[in-house]
Amino acid sequence: MKRNHVKQLVLASMFLALALALPFLTGQIPQIGSMLCPMHIPVLLCGFFCGWPWGAAVGAVAPLLRSLIFGMPPMFPTALCMAFELATYGAVSGYLYEKLPKKKSSVFVSLISAMIVGRLVWGAARFLCAGLDPSAFGLGAFWAGAVTSAVPGIIVQLVLIPILVLALDRNKKAVAA
Repeated sequence: MKRNHVKQLVLASMFLALALALPFLTGQIPQIGSMLCPMHIPVLLCGFFCGWPWGAAVGAVAPLLRSLIFGMPPMFPTALCMAFELATYGAVSGYLYEKLPKKKSSVFVSLISAMIVGRLVWGAARFLCAGLDPSAFGLGAFWAGAVTSAVPGIIVQLVLIPILVLALDRNKKAVAA
C-alpha cells in the first residue's frame, strides 16, 4: 500500500514539473503557444494516472507556483482562476475515470466532462474576480476565453490524452500479465 502512495507522489511530481516546463516549449510558437493550453495536459494526465486527489492538487498548485517562480501567468486574476480550473480538470478526469467502466469510451467521457466542467469553473472564478460585474466579464468574454481562444489546445487534448491514456493502460495490462 505504501509503495503505491510513493509511486503516485513521484508521478504527480513529474506531472507538476511538466506543467511548469511545457509553457516554455509552446511559448516558442508565438501565434498559438498559449492557445495550446500546455499546463492542462499534465494536469489531466495526472488525474487519469494518479487519481482525483492528486490531479486536483497538481492542478491547484501548478499555475500558482508557475506564477510565483516565473511571473507567468500573472497571479491575479489569471493564475488564481486557472488554479480553480485546473484543479477541477484533475479532479473530474480522475474521479470519472476511476468510477466509469474500463472502456475506451470512458477515457473520452472523463476527458470531455473534465474539460467542460473545468471551463465552467474558470468562468465562474473569472466572474467572481471581476466583482460579479457582467460588463467586466460577461458571456462573450467567457466564450472567447474558454472556447474560441482555446480551440488549438482543445484539439490537442482530445487527440493526445486518449492516445496516451489508452497506450499506457494497455502497457500496464501487458506488464501485469
